[in-house]
Parts: sequence; structure tokens; C-alpha cells
Amino acid sequence: MRNEHGQRVNQEAAAVPSADLNGLLQQLRSFEPIFHSENFGTSLVQFEARMESDYWEIGASGKRYSREFILSHLEKTKPQLADDLGWICSDFQLQRLGPDIFLLTYLLDQCDRITRRSTIWRKSEHGWRVVFHQGTVVSQLDSALT
Repeated sequence: MRNEHGQRVNQEAAAVPSADLNGLLQQLRSFEPIFHSENFGTSLVQFEARMESDYWEIGASGKRYSREFILSHLEKTKPQLADDLGWICSDFQLQRLGPDIFLLTYLLDQCDRITRRSTIWRKSEHGWRVVFHQGTVVSQLDSALT
């Protein structure tokens, strides 16, 4: 099955009412950008609770980072909040990948750099937990889907 943009869509994912996705989108966008949002957390204990045990990410540089590396870095360097830094998130999109797995994408303007962000979220008995994250530097902003 394909959506209105011609992309392949899992039939189970397509069966989710858009009103339900809109509610989930509002919840998940409140956690972004991860590690820079009060709703995501502001302490190492909160960060650990928000991350799956097998979490990993790909930074805007293309380098892979493990959960352990990220937590070690966060322990040494407390991240600042996006609002305090003047960062702006926009163009949020949400796609259901499975029963409790969602892909959230958005654009992050960090004043001197624009990146496209992708975060995979899992709903668990402990609440929303991040599974994977990636940032990609945008050299030319184009919102068209090709």
C-alpha cells in the first residue's frame, strides 16, 4: 500500500486514525530536541529513563554513538535547553512503524546550522522511550518530497 506521497506504508500503520496520530505527535514533539527539552529530562537519571537500553544515534557528522557514550558525555557536560539557545523546531511529521513504535521527523534550526532530525520512539510500560536518533545537516532547504 502507498500513501498520498507514493511512499510504501505498512497496512497496520495506515490503519491508525489521523486524529490519534495528531495526539501522539503533540506528545512526542514535546520531548524534542532530545537532551535539550525539559519534557525529555534535565538530569542523567531522567535521560537514562527516557532511553532504551539498546539506544544509539548517528550524529550530524555521520559518526555513530552508543547509549553509554551519550550518557558519559551528558554526565560531563550538562546540555542546555533548546529554548534558552534560541533553537527552533519545525516541520514535524509522525509515522507509525509498528504497534508501539513511531518515527518522528522534524527540522531543527540551531541558529548557525539547520539539520533534519529523525527519532524512533517506543511506547512502553515506563512511558515513551527513545530507540534511535539521527541528525543530518541540510545544505539546501527543500521541503519537497522527491
